[in-house]
Amino acid sequence: MAKTNYSYEKRARELEKLKKKEEKRKKKLAQNTDETEEKTQTPSDASQTKES
Repeated sequence: MAKTNYSYEKRARELEKLKKKEEKRKKKLAQNTDETEEKTQTPSDASQTKES
């Protein structure tokens, strides 16, 4: 009977975790970018109303 290759399974789990972690990082980065864009737009909108 062949011996089970646990190192292959372990590597597959590690790659899965890295992929998931990278997706989370990208999602957070996109969310933070959206929030900063909203913050930068708000003061410019306020200054436009003051100029009018």
